[in-house]
Amino acid sequence: MPLERKCVYTSRDQITPVPDEAVILLVEDRGNEIILIRKALEKGDIFNPLQVVRDGPEALAYLSGEGRYGNRDEFPLPALVLLDLKMPGMDGFEVLSWIRQQPGLRALRVIVLTSSEAPRDVNEAYRLGANSFLVKPMDFKEFVATTTLIKDYWLRTDRGPETFRPARQRNAADN
Repeated sequence: MPLERKCVYTSRDQITPVPDEAVILLVEDRGNEIILIRKALEKGDIFNPLQVVRDGPEALAYLSGEGRYGNRDEFPLPALVLLDLKMPGMDGFEVLSWIRQQPGLRALRVIVLTSSEAPRDVNEAYRLGANSFLVKPMDFKEFVATTTLIKDYWLRTDRGPETFRPARQRNAADN
């Protein structure tokens, strides 16, 4: 029996998504990886809304609702973040550390999805609060199987916590 496609909105900046509507935020700098991940998600029957940002500062802007990401209807908080580690400038470790320091976001589910198999990267990601560490498979069929595991556990079975963006400070120009 298919799941009903809807979200329960608890406030303008807080959302409790049902599995098929849960927004996924992909933080990935490489265009070819973005295409591969999109195709693997589609092949794995994951049709959840996917938002893509290409670097650390853009991820922070999205999550905090700053700049072009201020429209909550267009850029809702994700239920799940797929985070690459190896990005120029601000890397995935710094993004993860920032997320865990934000009161409304620290419980956000973050899956590190990277090509690194280095034990120091695995250990550091978990130390900083990653919920899972997955190595990007080289084979497309294995990548599809990985996305199916993500869907079955993180989007269907696991119940995520509520997250929220803190209220933005208003200045005199906003009144």
